[in-house]
Amino acid sequence: MNKPVIKNELPLNFEELKKAANRTSNWRERLEAVEELGQWKHEETMKLLTRIMENDTVYKVQEAAFQKLKAFGEGVRLPAQKKGDLIKGATKALVRIKKSLPKGHTFEEFKEKLKKMRSDIYDTYEGEKGADFDQWLENTWASL
Repeated sequence: MNKPVIKNELPLNFEELKKAANRTSNWRERLEAVEELGQWKHEETMKLLTRIMENDTVYKVQEAAFQKLKAFGEGVRLPAQKKGDLIKGATKALVRIKKSLPKGHTFEEFKEKLKKMRSDIYDTYEGEKGADFDQWLENTWASL
């Protein structure tokens, strides 16, 4: 396996990558930003990757940032995966959304409203749960 070429400068699109890395409603964009940032060993990219590794709400994104920093030779430790609400107050928000819908609403209606009203919650849990997301959300909706 070839080692990736690491450039010791700041990428020209650093500001765009920084925005993508901070986009709370799209974990895929954050993951792509981490992949690109991991090609540039610069003080600013390393700071950003460290923050992502320590604070991102989706563990896959945290792990990717960890791997990039490790590839740079940094002595980093992967944070433990969070348990419970990944976003503070997520359960309360889910209850509020369910209560705002008419009695007898469908799971699909709940899912759509969640996606519109709290895309950050929707996106974080979709990224974290992966293929099990729909099942998890439906079980959560049924238990609220």
